[in-house]
Amino acid sequence: MEEIVVADIGGTHARFSIATVSQGRVSSLDAPMILNVADHDTLESAWSHFRQNLGKPLPRRAALAVAAPVQSEILTMANNPWVIVRADLADQLAVDNPLLLNDFEAVAHAVAHLDHDHQPYLCGPDHPLPENGTILTIGPGTGLGTASIIRHGGETLVRGAEGGHIGFSPCDDFEDRLLDRLRAIYGRVSAERVISGPAIIHICGLVADDMGEVNRNLDDKQLWTLALEGHDQVAMQGMVRFCRLLGSFAGDMALAHGATGIVIAGGLGKRLMNVLPRSDFFHRFIEKGRFETLMRKIPVRMIHYPEPGLFGAASALACQMAKE
Repeated sequence: MEEIVVADIGGTHARFSIATVSQGRVSSLDAPMILNVADHDTLESAWSHFRQNLGKPLPRRAALAVAAPVQSEILTMANNPWVIVRADLADQLAVDNPLLLNDFEAVAHAVAHLDHDHQPYLCGPDHPLPENGTILTIGPGTGLGTASIIRHGGETLVRGAEGGHIGFSPCDDFEDRLLDRLRAIYGRVSAERVISGPAIIHICGLVADDMGEVNRNLDDKQLWTLALEGHDQVAMQGMVRFCRLLGSFAGDMALAHGATGIVIAGGLGKRLMNVLPRSDFFHRFIEKGRFETLMRKIPVRMIHYPEPGLFGAASALACQMAKE
């Protein structure tokens, strides 16, 4: 048994915890400390806050999942002002050879290592994720994350990606108009602009116009609360539209990767766990013309675990340590 430090650095929150690993598996994961990114100027500052509050020395081995591509020497995040310099990280955090991985790569590691009980059914065939093939993890939150799990012959390979930044492809008149509105603001419109927590603002703005309602300039947190509580028609219709958009995107990604399974994750995916099964998600997921029969064969599940990013980061480091 060995303790390690794990972190999950997103656009809004930074999560830190201590995990215990043994023989390539995670034995336990402590309750996390969750910090607001806006309250700290740097990762080093947030790390120091965690260390001081823990009340004991931190382990020397660490895994950090960050909401950014991790191939570069200098990591910048789309929705977080922190900058991470790979060469300085070990000294700044007082750890040995830290493992850096994309945040959704970490979630994919969690999907690969958690058992079936933590992957509730969403739609499609109701059977476990396949033992061979490509499983995609897709998660709306502050942004839109994607990652792949490739299983073949008993081996598992996890790869992060930036699928949320592909171009947005509208499917109906409403989405055509949404694209026009966003193009006037951003120029190029990525999928993340319409399938993420903040995207509900633009979706509800267009819904309000269509319903002849006054746009009340609520923020995304207020709109999602109203939608999920069922207290506001504009917010509820915005959520209906969002579920359709997520379904279309998940189906497109499944076709692009030849996926044999899909897992919906992310902070917003978690909040929508009881909404998506009753929504138009599945209709949009399979609505792929000549490939509808193929799409119906793909199991779509969700991840139900308190901190999948932390668990996945710990799993990735546990596997690495087992090979050393």
